[in-house]
Amino acid sequence: MDIYPAIDLKGGHCVRLSQGQFEQVTTYSEDPVKIAKKWKAAGAQWLHIVDLDGARTGSPSTENLNIVRQIIRQVGVPVQFGGGVRSASIVERMVGIGVTRVVVGTAAIENAQLAQGLFTAYGDRVAVGVDAKDGLVALHGWQQTSGESAPQFVVRMAALGAKRFIYTDIGRDGMLQGVNIPSLRQVAAAVPNLPVIASGGVAGIADIETLVLLQREYCANVSGVIIGKALYAGTVTLEDVLKRAAAG
Repeated sequence: MDIYPAIDLKGGHCVRLSQGQFEQVTTYSEDPVKIAKKWKAAGAQWLHIVDLDGARTGSPSTENLNIVRQIIRQVGVPVQFGGGVRSASIVERMVGIGVTRVVVGTAAIENAQLAQGLFTAYGDRVAVGVDAKDGLVALHGWQQTSGESAPQFVVRMAALGAKRFIYTDIGRDGMLQGVNIPSLRQVAAAVPNLPVIASGGVAGIADIETLVLLQREYCANVSGVIIGKALYAGTVTLEDVLKRAAAG
């Protein structure tokens, strides 16, 4: 199971939101590159970076993109990036600066033709962000919800050629309340042959153990988990998470 330490960028700083609310922001560092190096030193094989400003405005922030470039150049860990990626040109731009995997959410929800074109052109280098609020897919930086359930959405995207999904329960994100296993299981079961990365709610090592068990016994396609608040709040260490995930 792949482990993705999260680095959320807002105004050039490393922050965390609670339930996606921009009014509930905690700043953890004014030097995100230093944080990225910390996760690499702890053994990270991936970094999950989100441009929160871009997610809200619909276009990546120049300030935050400069930080992404620095992380790619200085840290040397594959980067999975999302936030404000709403056109083919932005995907091309992100791949061009060295992003390994680009996450598309709102654009995929609103424009099936664009989504299909991206899946065809980039394959597994594009992941679909499935951000759910009360079971319904959210968009525009989690500020709105569609009328489509998360399982319905992933099935629709898979039919268009999607190769990978990232499922986030917005209600759990940043709250240290545990992963929403029933909802994650529904999404993974809807696309059993495609990898699904879990996100939102990891509170401690018990959540990792639960996810490993879920992968081993029920949903082999649960391929990884993104961890944010738990790492920054110190309720779990990256070293322990990596060790437990590797044990299988």
